[in-house]
Amino acid sequence: MSGRNPRAGRNTRAAAVAALAGLALFAGAGCGDDGSGSSSAQVAPRPGEVEVRAVTGTGTGRVRGTPDTMTVELGVETRAPTAQEAMARNAEKAGQVNEALRCAGVAEDDIQTSNLSVNPVFNDTGETIRAYQVVNSVTATLHQLEQAGAVIDAAAAVAGDDIRVHGVYFSIEDTSDLVARARREAVERARAEADQLAAAAGLELGDVISVEQVGDEAPPPPIEVDASEDSGGGAASTPIEPGSQELTVDVVVRVEID
Repeated sequence: MSGRNPRAGRNTRAAAVAALAGLALFAGAGCGDDGSGSSSAQVAPRPGEVEVRAVTGTGTGRVRGTPDTMTVELGVETRAPTAQEAMARNAEKAGQVNEALRCAGVAEDDIQTSNLSVNPVFNDTGETIRAYQVVNSVTATLHQLEQAGAVIDAAAAVAGDDIRVHGVYFSIEDTSDLVARARREAVERARAEADQLAAAAGLELGDVISVEQVGDEAPPPPIEVDASEDSGGGAASTPIEPGSQELTVDVVVRVEID
């Protein structure tokens, strides 16, 4: 008859199992260690969630339109031995320019002062002030482009050699129709790109999952115009040509793989 205690044997086996479990936990703690002391683990999808496989295509739609609005920045620059004299002369000339803009058909709400500065003008050595310079600039928005040249001429006529034209730029007041056309073109191109990618990979595509417009349209750069000389006396009006502008829309389309 053996002298072994059955209860002691069970305790020994339980201890062994616990030790093995501890080793397993210790080994598992090191899985995914990237050497930085952190660990990673994959998270199982939530119940009911299905990973969607998709192909992404990008497209750009480009359309052109004719500007119907022009913004011009006109300035009056005067110099005098004293700041008071320069400001008095500038106030008179700037007032005449604003009145000329109104008489030429520019609405009061479309005339806005954009800059007013008073600065000393030094001699060549930079030690002595020899004059003061005053600049008063106004921004005018014109909705009748056929009158744009005459408006600039009217301002130059009253300001004479003190007139400054800092620049003009054109815009399209209502771009909704152009944007709609550009979006349609962009989506068509993006879907075509997705189809090409799928065909190259031997895949069949299903429904469009999402469409996203990305990016912003940048304003067109100013077109410089020189109208610093008096254009009165029956001279031809300053030529202003609005040309055309390009509007672009970029989209990203995701299409499900069947």
